[in-house]
Amino acid sequence: MLDVTKAHRSGGTHPGVLASLLALLTLALLVSLPAQAQYPDFAKLAKENAPAVVNINTVTKARQITGPVTGPGQHPQMPSLPPGPLGDMFRDFFEQMPQQAIPRSRPARSLGSGFIISEDGYVITNAHVVRGADEISVRLNDQREYTAELIGEDPRTDIALLKIDAEDLPTVEIGDSDKVDVGNWVLAIGAPFGLDHSATHGIISAIGRDLPNETYVPFIQTDAPVNPGNSGGPLINAEGKVIGVNSQIYTNSGGYMGISFAIPVNVAMNVADQLKETGQVRRGYLGVIIQPVTDELARSFGLEDTRGALVAQVQPDTPAAKAGLESGDIITAFNGKPVKRSGELPRLVGNAPVGEPATVTVLRDGEEKEFEVTLAELDEAAVSGDVLTRYGLTVAPLEKDDRGSLNVRYGISVEAIESDSPFVGALESGDVILEVNRRPIRNEGDLADVLDAAPENRPVAIRLLRNGQPLFLAVDLK
Repeated sequence: MLDVTKAHRSGGTHPGVLASLLALLTLALLVSLPAQAQYPDFAKLAKENAPAVVNINTVTKARQITGPVTGPGQHPQMPSLPPGPLGDMFRDFFEQMPQQAIPRSRPARSLGSGFIISEDGYVITNAHVVRGADEISVRLNDQREYTAELIGEDPRTDIALLKIDAEDLPTVEIGDSDKVDVGNWVLAIGAPFGLDHSATHGIISAIGRDLPNETYVPFIQTDAPVNPGNSGGPLINAEGKVIGVNSQIYTNSGGYMGISFAIPVNVAMNVADQLKETGQVRRGYLGVIIQPVTDELARSFGLEDTRGALVAQVQPDTPAAKAGLESGDIITAFNGKPVKRSGELPRLVGNAPVGEPATVTVLRDGEEKEFEVTLAELDEAAVSGDVLTRYGLTVAPLEKDDRGSLNVRYGISVEAIESDSPFVGALESGDVILEVNRRPIRNEGDLADVLDAAPENRPVAIRLLRNGQPLFLAVDLK
């Protein structure tokens, strides 16, 4: 290190030379700093993108509830009654009580965020922001407000596409979420707790994150503060391009705790394009039941690592069966993309085009083989039905009017329970299942997914409504 003070004191260095040396030293230090250590201009990024970020307000209208006459301010309810003649007698008594319509006191409202992807008014947001809403309004940064049409929603990825009747709107620039890395700077813009156009920043802390029962989304994890109301807003990289849709937070308190998750924008745009074209999303179907490759399994197959997805079963008369895949195969790549963990395969297959050839790379008896397969379309109802049949459950979706009368935004109704079901004695016909293992249950697919992925070593926790009253149950699935 140069002792500048000593050189000046000895008279051996001219002050002008000293200034030049300092300037050169400062320049060298700046040049040597890695690019990631330099902050982006967050003010510029926020200013450029804020006009295309919108606030989304939804309303679920108040409805009339018909039930037994009760006291002022009370809601109709029937107590939980024991089985047998005594219970039947009381049940008949309650059912024969005079009925009256009791209005719900106020409509349900919710807030969220979104962003404009086209000048003619297409807006991306989260499906959970708008699900079940009777009215959806979109407010722009300049306070213009529009009634929005729901073009379609995809619960599997939590993406919804809206349309407002406007032209020449500001739009975001879409980036490439396949090219993000841990440590990249990001900016989140949205309306946390309803506060318009708030901006927070952080870094990407993980990519390709698997979350329980979220089969088709390789989440981007960030430490950018995201709170309720940010849902559906954009996650922006240092170049000012959207690389994700803010969707979930990890929290024990309902507020930000240092971890948030965004849906990669490549996934969101694929879904939005399909919703715009057909109003629904088609997913590829291979026809295999897979499991992770553990250390023990890897050694038993003579492998050096645990990469890939082990085929536990090939379903008959499916694309996998027709292509020649077998149980015991370890799928290591799909369409040239490596499968490092078993959870990556459903995403790759689900996002692949239906009816077009795909290449499946497997390890069989220590040798690598390739198979060409033409993917079918995933019949989610059939797949969900298989799981629910296994557990002896018949369920039905709640219609919008039913959700309104119960004052809930989601849930499914229990129609029947088989005599050998593990739910016998716990669930009853007419119960409305709201959550299982803290996951909202909006349709048969949600219930099938959470039951299929439920841990074997502990009961599942079920939150439901029975006769209009909330109830928690723990059910052992063994």
